[in-house]
Amino acid sequence: MKHPDDDHELFHRLEAEMSTTHGLTSSGELVDLDKARSARTESTDLASDASSDSRPDRSGDPKPTESADSEPTESGAARPTLVDSRVPTVSGPGLLDRIKGSKRLDVIPAWMKSTAEFKEGLAWLAGHAWHTVAFHAVRVPFLYLPKLIWRSPRGLANTLGKVGRWTMDAEGEALRQHAATHEQIEEYLKLSRQRDRRVRLRSWVTALSMPLLLALAIFLAFGAAPMTQAIAVFLAVVGFGLAGAPADAPLATRAVIKTEVQKLTSDIVVKAMASIGIGQIASAVAKGQDGIKFVSPITREGPGWRADIDLPLGVTVADVADRRARLASGLRRPLGCVWPDADPNEHEGRLILWVGDRDLSKTGIVKWQLTNARRHDIFKRNPFGIDPRGRAQSVPMIQHNILIGSLPGQGKTASVRVLACGAALDPSVELWLHENKGTGDLDELECVSHRFVSGIDDDSIRYAADSLKLLRAEVMRRAAAIKKLPRDLCPDKRITRQIADKRSLKLWPLVGVFDECQNLFAHPKYGKQAGEDAEFIIKLGRALGVILVLATQRPDKDSLPTGISGNVSIRFALKVAGQVENDMILGTSAYKNGVRATSFRPEIDAGNGYLAGATALPVVVRTAYLDDNATHTIAQRAHALRKAEGMLSGHALGEDTGAAAGPSYDLLADVAAVVPVSEERVWNERIAARLAELRPEVYGGWKGENVTSALKPHGIKTTGIAGTTDDGQRTTRRGIVRADIVTAIAERDGNWGAA
Repeated sequence: MKHPDDDHELFHRLEAEMSTTHGLTSSGELVDLDKARSARTESTDLASDASSDSRPDRSGDPKPTESADSEPTESGAARPTLVDSRVPTVSGPGLLDRIKGSKRLDVIPAWMKSTAEFKEGLAWLAGHAWHTVAFHAVRVPFLYLPKLIWRSPRGLANTLGKVGRWTMDAEGEALRQHAATHEQIEEYLKLSRQRDRRVRLRSWVTALSMPLLLALAIFLAFGAAPMTQAIAVFLAVVGFGLAGAPADAPLATRAVIKTEVQKLTSDIVVKAMASIGIGQIASAVAKGQDGIKFVSPITREGPGWRADIDLPLGVTVADVADRRARLASGLRRPLGCVWPDADPNEHEGRLILWVGDRDLSKTGIVKWQLTNARRHDIFKRNPFGIDPRGRAQSVPMIQHNILIGSLPGQGKTASVRVLACGAALDPSVELWLHENKGTGDLDELECVSHRFVSGIDDDSIRYAADSLKLLRAEVMRRAAAIKKLPRDLCPDKRITRQIADKRSLKLWPLVGVFDECQNLFAHPKYGKQAGEDAEFIIKLGRALGVILVLATQRPDKDSLPTGISGNVSIRFALKVAGQVENDMILGTSAYKNGVRATSFRPEIDAGNGYLAGATALPVVVRTAYLDDNATHTIAQRAHALRKAEGMLSGHALGEDTGAAAGPSYDLLADVAAVVPVSEERVWNERIAARLAELRPEVYGGWKGENVTSALKPHGIKTTGIAGTTDDGQRTTRRGIVRADIVTAIAERDGNWGAA
C-alpha cells in the first residue's frame, strides 16, 4: 500500500523542480526536466535506496532537486525550501486601518429615523395601552368587584390567622422542632428564650391594638360620614378580597396574551444549519465544530431575531434559501417565520438569518401609509407594504415600469390598487386604467381616470390596444419635445418634477395600468400589435414619464411577450406555479438564485410576494390592502384635489379620449398622402420633413429614423434607394416603396381592391 508520506515527498520534489527558473539551477546550469519529471514515478524506489547501504556514496554529486538554499533534514539529506517560505509574511492592515474599516452600529435605531415607522410605533403603543385600560375598566364592576366581595370573609379569616401566628411566633416552630429532634440542646434553649421574648412583646402589641381597631370599626360604622364609610368599606373589601384570593386563581385576567417564542441561540442555529443537507456544514458539525461563523451576536430586530452568519467557503445564501423549508423544520418554527437573506454590502457567503416571532401571513391586514394622506408626489417612492421584519417597503415609479404576476386569488389586484391609488393622489399624473377581467376591481378610480375601461369583451380589448397605440405615439411626441428643451432645464434628457409642473410642455407623468394583461396580449386580433407597442413604450418611455403597470395571472411567452418581461425594471411575484412562471416575472435565473415565489403557500400567503428591482436585492413583501371602501375614499379625495387644481381630464370629465395622446392621425394614410403616386420610392428623411409640414403638432422634430421605427410595426421595411440630393449629388439612402404603404393600408382595412 502506498504510504501517505510518499505523496508529501513527491510534492516537495516537485516544488524543488519548479523553484528553478525555466530549468536553471541556482548556479545557472541547465537541468534536464525530463529526468527530473521521471522522479515522480520513482519516489518509492528512491526512498528505499536512500536507506540502503549497498548503494555507493554519492553525497558529493549534485542532485537535480537540490539547490543552494536547501535545508538539511534530521537524516542529513537535503530538503528543498518551499517557495512560499521565502515570501515575507504580510501582517495585514494596521490598527488604524482596521478601525476605519470596522462597521459602526447606528446610534439611533432605524425605526426612530423613519417618521412613518416612529409614528406607527407610537400609535401601536397608544393603542396597546388603551386596549389594556379599557379591557380592565369594563370588568371592574361586573367581575373584579364581585370576586373581591366573595373573597373578603376568607381574607378576614386569613388576616386574623396571620396575626395569631405572628403573636405566637409560629414561624420559628419549625426551627425549634428541628433542634429538639436532633438533640441540639444549646440551639433549642436559645430559640426557646428568643420565642418567649417575642411572644411577650407581640402579645402586648396585639392586646393594645385590638381595642383600638375595634373602636375604629365602631366609629366608622356608626359615627363617620357616609363618604368615609364608603371609602372604608371599599378599602376593606379590596384588602380582604386580595388577602383571600387563592394562589391559583388571580383576580384579573390578561388583556393581551403574549406569544411566547423561544429565544434564538447559536446552538439552535448551528443544529438547524447542520440539518438542511449542506455537506460542508454537516461534516464540520459532526467533527464537533460549528460549521458556520457568527459575525456578530444574535440580536433582536423588529418582531424577531437576527443572526449574521458567514457560511463555509463555496456555500452561498442561495444554497440556504433553496432549503428554507428544511431550515424552518430545524429551527422548529413555521415556514413564514424563517427568512434567509443575503447582505448586499458583503460577500456572497454572508447570510442574514431573520427568524420572526410569528408567521408573516398572520400579521393581518397591512395598512397603507397613504390611506389618510391628502396628496402624494409620484416622483417619490410609493408605499407598497412591509417586509417580514416589519419594515416599510416602497416602490419607485418614475423611470420604471412594473410587472406583477401570480396565480388567481393571491393578491395581484390588491397590489395594482396600491400603485394606482398612489398615482391618483398626485394631481399632475394622467391615469389610464384598463381592467380586462370585467369584475370592476378598479371601478372606484374611474372618476380620476383620463382613459378607463373594464371588461373582457372584444371592444374592451380593442380599447386597451388603442391605448397602447396612443401611448406609443405619445412617447414619440415626448421624445421630440424633450429634445428641444434647454439644457439647463433638462440636462439629463428625462422628465423631472420641475418639467412636469410646466403644464404648457405637456410632459406630465402618465401612468398606464393594464390589469389581466394576458387577455390583451393573447388576443388573436389585437394581441401581437399590442405586445409590440408595449415593448416600444417600455424601452423608450421610461425617461419620458410614461409608466406601464402590467398585471397578469398567466405569465408565459404567449400571454406575456418576452420583450416585455425582459425589459421591465421592477417585478413583483406572488404565488406562482413553477420555475418558468417564476423566471418570467422575476427575471432569468431568479429561481436558480433562490428567489422563488413558488415557495409561498396558496391562500395562506396571499398578499406575500418577492419584490425585485425596488431594492438592492429581492425582498419578500406583504402588500398593503385596500378594499372597495378604502379605495373609494381615496379616489374621492383624489377627485376633489384634481378638481380644485383643474387637473381632471378625459374620461373623468365625460370626454371622448380616443385621441387622448395627441391629435388624431393615421400614420399610413399620412405617409400615403405626402408620397404622390408618381414617386414610387422615396427617402425616409424626406417623408419625415413632409409629415412635419403636414402635422407639425404630431410629427414635429421627426427624422428618417423616426419614420423607420414607426413603420416597422406595420410590416414595412426600409431599403437602400438611389436618388439625387437637393444640391444635385447622387447617393443612396434608406427609404420605402410606396406600393408597400398601399398594400399595408389595404390589408389593414380589408380592402384588397385598393391595392
